[in-house]
Amino acid sequence: MLRIALATSSKYPNLTQDDRLLLRPLAERGIEAEPAIWDDPARDWSSFDAVVIRSCWDYHLKYEAFLSWIGSLEGARIPVWNSAALVRWNANKSYLRDLEAKGISIVPTFWPEAGDPVCLREKLRELDWTKAVVKPRISATAHRTHLIAAEDADAVQEVFHELQSTPGVMLQKFMNSIVNEGEWSLIFFGGQFSHPVLKKAKAGDFRVQSDFGGTDQAADPPAQVLQSAIHIVRTVEPTLYARVDGVIDDGQFRLMELELIEPALSLASHPAAPSRFAEAIAAAFSFRK
Repeated sequence: MLRIALATSSKYPNLTQDDRLLLRPLAERGIEAEPAIWDDPARDWSSFDAVVIRSCWDYHLKYEAFLSWIGSLEGARIPVWNSAALVRWNANKSYLRDLEAKGISIVPTFWPEAGDPVCLREKLRELDWTKAVVKPRISATAHRTHLIAAEDADAVQEVFHELQSTPGVMLQKFMNSIVNEGEWSLIFFGGQFSHPVLKKAKAGDFRVQSDFGGTDQAADPPAQVLQSAIHIVRTVEPTLYARVDGVIDDGQFRLMELELIEPALSLASHPAAPSRFAEAIAAAFSFRK
């Protein structure tokens, strides 16, 4: 029987409730899966046939240690999914610039570099943005993310400069459709579309994550949204799992995030999703033979 680690964080030592749905379909395919805290110094990773990154939701707080761990798996020739190269690329949100250069439509974004003199209030007026979102380039679960308007931008200026120096900062146009319509998440396993989720923020907030009161609901995406997501996933190297997050803006799908490291995959939202994910893992092993 193959043995894999489902890498998690110390806050979820037994996996999230959603990820536990993966255990039975993996066992049915002859794969024993075990939760393993990614930064546990006592863990012997060589005892596993592969590592699948799941709820490592603190990686952005221990970024260098996380990359070192990924490198150690790579150096020991322990398969890690998604791949080490893909994880390193996706860990910094600058990957969105790479995708935009390939013709992918992203949320309009300003990318200030370290040392660039930027006054947020003036920049918003220059860009003609009513509101914008300030976020670190290395972040997860809306960590240190701020919604600002030109008239109150000064309150976030100090935070902006701090993020600008390390780990880097980005300024994105606030998309009203997040509040009015919600954010689409389309989940893929083995490069194949599995299921969609429409995320809604709670009243008075803009963050769709459950940590902030956001909710998920089953909904069928418009054909254009699905086709855009399929194109985005095909633009990157083969993936075991991927989640395409975006919004509809004036009839066009705009990418907000391409989650390839530790996305919640909403397995409970679709009856066939756990089996599809397990099948993709089994297929990844077969492909390596």
